[in-house]
Amino acid sequence: MRLVTRRLIIREIKKSDVKDIVRNANNLNVSRYLLKVPYPYRRRDAESWVAMCIKESKEKPRANYQMAIELKSEKRFIGVISLTHVDRFQGTGRIGFWLGEDYWGQGIMSEAIEAVLKFGFEKLKLRRINWNAFVENKASNALARKFGFVFEGRRRKSLRSKATGRVHDDNLRGLLIEEWKKKQR
Repeated sequence: MRLVTRRLIIREIKKSDVKDIVRNANNLNVSRYLLKVPYPYRRRDAESWVAMCIKESKEKPRANYQMAIELKSEKRFIGVISLTHVDRFQGTGRIGFWLGEDYWGQGIMSEAIEAVLKFGFEKLKLRRINWNAFVENKASNALARKFGFVFEGRRRKSLRSKATGRVHDDNLRGLLIEEWKKKQR
């Protein structure tokens, strides 16, 4: 699987990404709002995660698309965008992402999200994409609003960050294909 945008290549995770994964994920500013990313983040964490991604990429039908975000100008891994919990019968999936701190505030994640939403709705024929974000994660919640994800509720004290051990409230949002199509016009 490979998606190409103006500045990015969104592609499968590969073993050669390990060093860059550690470089970008071993940062509490990056991992504090992530559910499963520990801090500190070590090489063995990256190797294990890469092996899982490679294994999941071969499953049929595929339920999880964990993809590298590569900046064309640097030709290296800078973050992750995923479409997980893909259920073809239900027509649903969940988007998630993280980006190395050096790349924040440049519109990179917006570009990646746009490409993955198009992939999910047009290629996978999903009818709904879910978005979860810790309440405190202002950047993620702002991106959800930007892309038209509708706030559907808050789960109180529902999730614990592996990096910090803190328990967080979780905002739940969803985007339907018809809402996405309307925004494309």
